[in-house]
Amino acid sequence: MIQFANTRHTSSSEDTERPGDEIERLGDEIARLAAHIHAATYRLLVLIREFDEREGWGGGFRSCAHWLGWRTGIAPGPSREKVRVAKALAGLPLISGAMERGALSFSKARALTRVATAENEEALLELSEHGTAAHIEKIVRAWRRVDRQEDAEAERERHESRYVNLHVDEDGMYVLRGRLDPEVGELLEKALAAAADALYRKSEDGADAAVAPTAEQRRADALGLIAERALAAKSDEDGRPVGRAERYQVVLHVEANTGASVLESSGIGVPAGTSRRLSCDASLVVMTHDEDGSVLDVGRKRRTVPPPIRRALDHRDGGCRFPGCGLTYTDAHHIRHWAEGGETKLGNLLLVCATHHRALHEDGFTVELDGTGRPQFRRPDGRPLPAVPRAPRLGKDPVADLEREHRSRGVAPGPHTTTPLWLGEPLDLGLAIDLLRV
Repeated sequence: MIQFANTRHTSSSEDTERPGDEIERLGDEIARLAAHIHAATYRLLVLIREFDEREGWGGGFRSCAHWLGWRTGIAPGPSREKVRVAKALAGLPLISGAMERGALSFSKARALTRVATAENEEALLELSEHGTAAHIEKIVRAWRRVDRQEDAEAERERHESRYVNLHVDEDGMYVLRGRLDPEVGELLEKALAAAADALYRKSEDGADAAVAPTAEQRRADALGLIAERALAAKSDEDGRPVGRAERYQVVLHVEANTGASVLESSGIGVPAGTSRRLSCDASLVVMTHDEDGSVLDVGRKRRTVPPPIRRALDHRDGGCRFPGCGLTYTDAHHIRHWAEGGETKLGNLLLVCATHHRALHEDGFTVELDGTGRPQFRRPDGRPLPAVPRAPRLGKDPVADLEREHRSRGVAPGPHTTTPLWLGEPLDLGLAIDLLRV
């Protein structure tokens, strides 16, 4: 007879319990919570899209991504991606539905929205169900590479078709026909509009309709003005332009006594806020006139902010100091303007980008230094704009609150909601691209 020593009976649950069951339950909980996060991320993207469409970020921020980075602590790159994906999902109902259920991660949605359209999203969604996020990224990169090759070939063909023909017809009129590259055509369109405005902005509103030029005639006259200005540009003995920096700078005349400001090229007056913004970080030339306007003396050109102070500013600030901005292409802003007695020294200067420099001078925003020397920005209504906003208050169990919120919306992801159907077989990238691009 065979005997088994030290044997004992266990319950049915203990009979079926395996050493790896606890780890399996832990993995299921991770996958289930990840699916809840995917669903919550979709809800976040919907809110971001609505916020962007209503321009809720408009109070001094450059874009919705800029505001999102400031308010939520998301880095600039991910902020821009979230706004991009949020906008793209508006036209992709199938991909949106999968993400809303928690079945599609943001990583997959981010990749799919780079190539997805209403026509191909069903096939792309099926692909995402069978592959990992790495598979989707690889396929999308290959897809876009093929698109770029096709676009490059189309661009080469389009560029080769450019031309301009100019000939005289039987009436002695010049006839102009042509095809231009898109960027050249856009440039010409803007130049014609600017020249036409320069020619006709002073015309009387009540001009005789019989002699008033049509839009086409205005463009013809504007083209002549563009040609005249091009030929009038200074050149050396070889016909090459000279003094490019001087030719293209904006010159602003500011009266010392009255503060009146006029742009030299157009004679248009500018508001005091604009003139102060332009003179915050510019070159200054002091000219003395007599009573009849004759120039008596011309001083040396000097920078409002000398180079040594500017270098110190760049080292101290590193970029725009407006909350959440940080752009490195900046102007030096006088906290108290030099026209009001403010000194050009580090303690009275701050780096801000062009957008926020305008906001401080013309849009009602203000900045001052607190007791520690840190800048404190305020909105036009006087409310402070903190560098780091206060974090939102959450409940004692945010995960449970999230799950309750999802249940109320009919979202109930399980441990395998986001598990792909991939069984480990090699990815046939060429076949995938061929099937998706039919």
